[in-house]
Amino acid sequence: MGDGSRLPVIDFGNMVAGVLEGIGMDPGRLRGDLAARFLDARAEVEARRRAGEMGFFDLPGDRPLAAETRHVADTCARECDALVVIGIGGSALGAAALRDALLPPLWNELDDKARNHAPTLHILDNPDPDTVSALLACLHPARTLFNVVSKSGTTAETMAQFLVVWRWLESTLGAEKARIHFLFTTSPERGTLHELATRYQIPTLPIPETVGGRFSVLSPVGLLPAAAAGIDIEALLAGAAAMAQRCSTLELAANPAGTLATLLHAAHTEMGAPVQVFMPYADRLGGLAYWVQQLWAESLGKAVDRTGRRVETGPTPVPAFGAADQHSILQLLMEGPRDKVVVFLGREAPGEDVTIPAPFPDTPDLAYLGGHTLFGLLDRERRATAEALRREGRMNMTIMVDRVDAHSLGALFMLFQIAVVYAGALYGVDPLDQPGVELGKVLTRGLMGRSGYEIPSIPPPDPRWRV
Repeated sequence: MGDGSRLPVIDFGNMVAGVLEGIGMDPGRLRGDLAARFLDARAEVEARRRAGEMGFFDLPGDRPLAAETRHVADTCARECDALVVIGIGGSALGAAALRDALLPPLWNELDDKARNHAPTLHILDNPDPDTVSALLACLHPARTLFNVVSKSGTTAETMAQFLVVWRWLESTLGAEKARIHFLFTTSPERGTLHELATRYQIPTLPIPETVGGRFSVLSPVGLLPAAAAGIDIEALLAGAAAMAQRCSTLELAANPAGTLATLLHAAHTEMGAPVQVFMPYADRLGGLAYWVQQLWAESLGKAVDRTGRRVETGPTPVPAFGAADQHSILQLLMEGPRDKVVVFLGREAPGEDVTIPAPFPDTPDLAYLGGHTLFGLLDRERRATAEALRREGRMNMTIMVDRVDAHSLGALFMLFQIAVVYAGALYGVDPLDQPGVELGKVLTRGLMGRSGYEIPSIPPPDPRWRV
């Protein structure tokens, strides 16, 4: 399983001069100056890894943590009909990507037998009262487990929904029974959730201190809901480990994460393409595209570099979906500003295919489709779109997997995580922090009246600037 034969492959020919019409990068640079830059970036990443700052590298090999997570997940699956993850950002996007990619479509609408008696899996991230109220109205409180995910236990959106659910369970089951319907995934040593877990004897799973939220998908943050729903987390971790091994090479041209980071960085800084469109041609990978967007934006969009110098740099990641977005943004990609790189995600085979029938052989607009399959159509559209962009001199590359399964998804998670820390080193910024997010959190606490976060009142809208 971990021999590398099923790992994703990056085809970057449509970035290269002589292939890409009119422009492109000199392929010799992959063994020249770009290779030298990569070695410097890799050395920086390895130094920070040895210093214990990048714990996500170690998650695939943390067998005790995986075993603990599996044990808790098995207990959850036996004792509940519905599992609800309460988290936001990195505490939710990875679980959503896993659910969408590896569980059958419409999972929560399937009956118990079709789910093999695994629980339904719901995610409460955005604290929209319409969504929260509607979900609670559909759940059986005595048969639902709520997995609250926050490393600090101070995330306002997550904790607000936790409080709503706590009171809902108290009112329906009583105060004594409410606590047994919670599981906290949080810091093992500190924070509000850790304190509440100790006080109310609520079970917990740890988020390692060296693993940040957006790098936590291969920790209990993602593995617990995945395992509870029946996803093969051993295969997931094996794929991640195999990709990490492949990305350990010093040779840029043989290092997928290094190649991805280096080419996207050069396209931005040298060729005026700061917009990076991540476009899967599989509904199952839609959640992954949103996960990549957060990983890329929060890691690389920084106002200062690691020396404190103001830089205001970083690419703009945009998720798009083939073939639907061929009918929404493709015109812009083809003929708009040349400020974009498209990263396609494709697969060699679907989980299940559907043959297109031919009931109207005398209608040319329909007859040519008959006898093909829906996957054949979708994949040809991916290939055609990549070729059309190439002919117009629009940079693009393609990441291909054999199929969307746990092994390949684990490899994709690790590929993008390693690539983004390499990219951080290339940009000269810290990919592990997110200072730009903190001001909004502080202002929110002030507006909500939290002591110690008092702020001057935000002025009301000026009527002169309203229509």
